Amino acid sequence: MEEYVFGANILENLTTGMYQDSRVIYREYIQNACDQIDKAYDMGLLRDEEGCIDIWFDAENRTVSIVDNATGIPSVDFERTLANIANSDKRLGEDKGFRGIGRLCGLAYCKELIFTSKAAGEDVISIMHCDAAKMRELIIANERGEKHTASEVLHSIYKFEYPHTDNIDAHSFKVELVGINEENTDLLDFAQIKEYLSFVAPVPYQNTFIFRSEIYKYAEELNYHIDEYTIRLEGEQIFKKYKTNFKTSKGDDEVFNLAFKKIYDSHQNLLAWLWIGVSHFKAVISKDCQMRGLRLRKENIQIGDDDALQKLFKEDRGHHYFIGEVFAVSKNLIPNSQRDYFNENPTRLEFERELRRYFNRELYKIYYEGSAINSAYSKIDSSEKKETELQEKKRRGDFVNDSHYESALADVERAKESARKAADDIEKKKQKAASDLESDSAAVISQVISRLEKERKQRESTSHPKSSEKKKKSPESRRVDKLSSYSRNEKKLISKIFGIILTATDDKTAEMIIKKIEDGLQ
Repeated sequence: MEEYVFGANILENLTTGMYQDSRVIYREYIQNACDQIDKAYDMGLLRDEEGCIDIWFDAENRTVSIVDNATGIPSVDFERTLANIANSDKRLGEDKGFRGIGRLCGLAYCKELIFTSKAAGEDVISIMHCDAAKMRELIIANERGEKHTASEVLHSIYKFEYPHTDNIDAHSFKVELVGINEENTDLLDFAQIKEYLSFVAPVPYQNTFIFRSEIYKYAEELNYHIDEYTIRLEGEQIFKKYKTNFKTSKGDDEVFNLAFKKIYDSHQNLLAWLWIGVSHFKAVISKDCQMRGLRLRKENIQIGDDDALQKLFKEDRGHHYFIGEVFAVSKNLIPNSQRDYFNENPTRLEFERELRRYFNRELYKIYYEGSAINSAYSKIDSSEKKETELQEKKRRGDFVNDSHYESALADVERAKESARKAADDIEKKKQKAASDLESDSAAVISQVISRLEKERKQRESTSHPKSSEKKKKSPESRRVDKLSSYSRNEKKLISKIFGIILTATDDKTAEMIIKKIEDGLQ
């Protein structure tokens, strides 16, 4: 039987061409380390919560080291396990990684890739050197006509050594990227890598996120274990950076509760579950908020970027009203080789169908109604503010003449009418939500209305009581009365000028001109 040849270019596809974001090397190597930590627990090499992954930077030598204290690889299996490609012993549906190609990703971003392993009970350390710079040279030569097979390239860049050690009981595995490429300096950026890992890696929620216990409780009720590992960057432990406060395009907002949802297939098998933060849903969450969007996770490792699920919303903006996570549960939801989404199969199609239905029915109602409710309350607040401002201007004698006052009073009456309609609309939404007991969106909308009502009552109780003074149709004094040094006829003339200014331009400009005239006359 003829042996088929894999050309050297296949290595470029599996390294440089596999990932668009260099930071994925952390996700790939952490994923492998997590699988081995799980095995170390099963083997009794580690006790609960002893497993850890440490990432270290050496800026001077442009080196990244990723070290775990898991099983290591026995020396007899070391070369076979690491040198072969896409021939992993990992099991689909049980391990986080399973294709056996992720270990190659570092070759694209450094001069040399080194794997160092120590298995418990052995007196040797297993080391594999991969000359990444030479690999790239051979791939370029292959493209220019100097043909090489993938096997020839790998044999020429691999070097193995097995030095002796007296530390028989030690067990660990280390990946080193030596001589990080100049164009990949971001791999040495502490702040950037910390931010990336805070949402991508399988780490615990930070303890300041007060709703984390509710997430754990819900997962436990589903008999679902959220995989979490101790991952440290330069000695600092990484946590998921969820918090309750954030900014929107219409000001600050906050998460004051959580809502949960189970996603089933047509046979009532659990495909996924999710949580969303219940906020005021004022507006789209600001772009600079790292939390925004519903992040897709499998084995608690993020799939794709923060917008992996945005395509399932009928409006792009819909995805950006929410904070939350979708945990894929089904073993048939299989991450693709880039881990930016799932392989296409019937389970993925059902997953998408059910999520799309939930997003575009329930979540759409939540952010659409939430935005409308906030807008209605804004009209009520605006009306109250205008009423207060009218009374204050009247008290200060800011009105130029009766016409000026009547115009302001008419504006207040229009605002009151708008507020009355807004209040009626809120009440209708409140009653509708209360009567729709089966709807996920109705329960959230009720919470939003209740929260806004509570906050308004708190504000009213701390504000000054409204004046009980009876409203008068016209002010008791005129603005020109403040110009005490002028005669009655002069004040009439000035008042007439002020009136002309008011009719000739908008209120803001008129106020500015009148104020300057007043300052000049005093």
